[in-house]
This record gives sequence, structure tokens and C-alpha cells, in this order.
Amino acid sequence: MPATILLIDDEPRLRQLLARILQLEDYTVLEADTARAGLKTLERETVQLVISDVKLPDRNGIELTQQIKQLYPATEIIVLTAYGTIQDGVAAIKNGAFDYITKGDDNDKIIPLVSRAVEKANLQFRIRQLEEQMSRRHGFDTIVGHSRPLRQAVELARKVAVTDTTVLLTGETGTGKEVFAQAIHQGSPRRNGPFVAINCGALGKDILESELFGHRAGAFTGASRDQKGLFAEADKGTIFLDEIGEMPLDLQAKLLRVLETHEFLRVGDTRPTRTDVRVVAATNRSLEQEASAGRFRLDLYYRLSVFSIELPPLRDRRDDIPALAELFARQDALKIGRRDLRLSPAFVQKLQQHPWKGNIRELKNLIERAVILADSAELTPDLLPYEMQDGPAATDPNAIVDLATLEQQHIRRVLRHTGGNKTESARLLGIGLTTLYRKLAEYGLDG
Repeated sequence: MPATILLIDDEPRLRQLLARILQLEDYTVLEADTARAGLKTLERETVQLVISDVKLPDRNGIELTQQIKQLYPATEIIVLTAYGTIQDGVAAIKNGAFDYITKGDDNDKIIPLVSRAVEKANLQFRIRQLEEQMSRRHGFDTIVGHSRPLRQAVELARKVAVTDTTVLLTGETGTGKEVFAQAIHQGSPRRNGPFVAINCGALGKDILESELFGHRAGAFTGASRDQKGLFAEADKGTIFLDEIGEMPLDLQAKLLRVLETHEFLRVGDTRPTRTDVRVVAATNRSLEQEASAGRFRLDLYYRLSVFSIELPPLRDRRDDIPALAELFARQDALKIGRRDLRLSPAFVQKLQQHPWKGNIRELKNLIERAVILADSAELTPDLLPYEMQDGPAATDPNAIVDLATLEQQHIRRVLRHTGGNKTESARLLGIGLTTLYRKLAEYGLDG
């Protein structure tokens, strides 16, 4: 698709000449004779490059350059100057112009300059498109649900996102804390910087210290080269520390130093490294209680909890379950090449009745399994775990139900779906591989 160039000049003959030259290079050319008309055109059209005279009837071209760059930062500007007013061109560059052309320059100078300016503009437009895609993928609009507890949490997150304040996200496991952290990052002035996430409870102390703060080559056995660490990687961006309550006490002291001084020491280093990073932390524990028990530094808790947001459990936002289930089912169906899946009313009703101790994560996993097991275009209650299905036990606790037969049929069905892959079958069934082998032997199934 050819680039669009806007010519702003009150001399018709010069505009026509430039327009003809640019059109021969396959550019789409728009024209305006005043700054006001040029700005109106920019409101209507996507323009990669503006070529504007410095002397306009209603506006100084240098001031116009500054205004256009403020309103349309991805659009590049080349200013036209008369002989003897090159200083105007230099001033325009200081205000954001790409370059200037002296009137009367030959085409050999104009076309290469325009080409470079358009190339830069196209790159800027592409970057902005990618940023918008990231915002749509990870911004606040991606948080599904309209229940009051969720909207309150989102509103707090929106307000704090535009600041540089440290945020502590609290709530049960699986409530979407990383989704909130990413949305806060995308809603902040740091959105163009990196977003780095780490689970503090998933790594041992030494590995966690090296991952967070980096190390010098030779600092320990196996450290063959320097490593920056995530705090350095997240410079000018956001670092998300999940399960912060699991962090060892001595590493908590190093984290406190980062929050207070914006400096840290790599493992094996003697000189501090500076970093400009925003910290968003998350926990499913009460850090205040952990501090009282001596397992968490109270001073670090106060630094982290400058702005706390508690995310509601799924059982407190049951009205959001149908929308979440629809979203997960649509995503999972696309992965396996199906577009016709729908949720039956009975299936949705069972979802809304479940206590959801694992919250959104549990719902997502359950929907994934149901989509994989579905033989028809509709998700029905028989695709749910036994404890969620209708049956005699649901209404009569004294009823005798042959659960072994039901379990045997379900295992056989999952094995058939996975083509006999026992590791994948165990994952879908939500049991360990050893347990699956034991049940296969118990029921005389060969997989």
C-alpha cells in the first residue's frame, strides 16, 4: 500500500509540481493551502509524511511542526524553506521535523529524502500497531466480567496504573493476578518498556537470587558468563513478583534495597547496578500475618503495600462465569480447529453452582478438558467431573452409585481421545501418571 503524503503550501504551482513528482513515485498526495486546512486533512486521513512550507498565511510552519508531532507522533514532517532562511529549517528539526528542503533543490535530493522519511514513518506506524495489539491483548479491556467486585478491582487498578507506585495484588490462587499486573503495565507510561514476570515460589533461593539480580562470571560453580538478571532486564519497565510471600528473608532484604535506592548487587559483584523499574507483587497469603510470624519483613510489607488491590474469588462473581466459560471454550475450540462449539444451559448452570476453589485457573482447565472430550457441538454436563454432574448422589446422599463403572468409562474415553497417550490422559484426568497406571491395572484396561 503506497504511503500518503500531505503537501501544505499556499503556492499552487509549487504544490502541483511537487505533487506530480511524488505521484510519479507512486505516493498518494493530498494538498492543503493553509495550516488550518492541513490539520483538518490530518483529522480525516492517515498520513505518513507532511511536507510543509515554513511561511504559511495563517501559521508559522515551525509552530505547525510542533503541533503535528504532538497530535500525530508517528507522522514525519519535512519543511520547505526559502534561500536564506535555512535557520528556520534547523529550528523546525528541533521541534520534531525529519529534515528540511530548500526550495529550488532538484529532484535528486527530494526523492531520497522523502523515501527515508516515509520509511521511518512506516516503522513508527508499525510499532504503534504492535503496541495497540499488545494493549488489546493485555490491557484492562481484556479482563472479562462485569460483576461489582471485579469492576471495583479494575477501577482501582486503572487509577494506580498511570502512576509509578508499587502495587500489591492479593487474593486466592487462580484469581488472575498476573492478568491484572499486565493490564497495569499496559495502562502505565512504562507500556513501551519490558514486562517481566517471575514466580518467587517456584525456584530455590540461590537460583532465584541469580534470576532476579544476575551474577558475575565465576561467582559460583557453573557461572561461566555474566548474567544481567530480571531487574536489569526490566529496566524502564515493570517486574511482576508473583508469590512474593515465598521469597526467602535474605532476598527480601535485597528487594527492599532495590525499592529504596533503585540499586542492587549482582551475585559476585562489588559495585551496585542501578535500575529504573516498577514493582508489582502478588500473594495469596496475608503478608501482615507472615510478618508477625517472622517469615516476612515488616518493612518490606509496608513498602510493597503502598497500594493494595484484592482480587475477588470466582465464587463471589458468579455472574461472570458464563462469559469466562464462553471465552475459554472459544479459545480452546480454535486450537483444535473447531468453531461450532456452544455451551448448553445445563452446562453453564453447573458451572455457576460449583464452589471454584481453584478460581479462574480451575475453570479454564475444566473448560479445556470439556472441549477436548466433546463429541458433539455442545458442551453438556456429562463432560464435567463426576462431582459436578447430575446423578442420584446429587439428590440422595444415601444412594448407591457404581462410581467405578463411571470412572472406567471416563478413563477409556480419555485414552481414546489421546490415542493412548498416558501422560496426556493423566493430565486431562487431573491425576498423577502413577495413579493412572494403577487404575488401568485395576480395571483391566490396556490403554
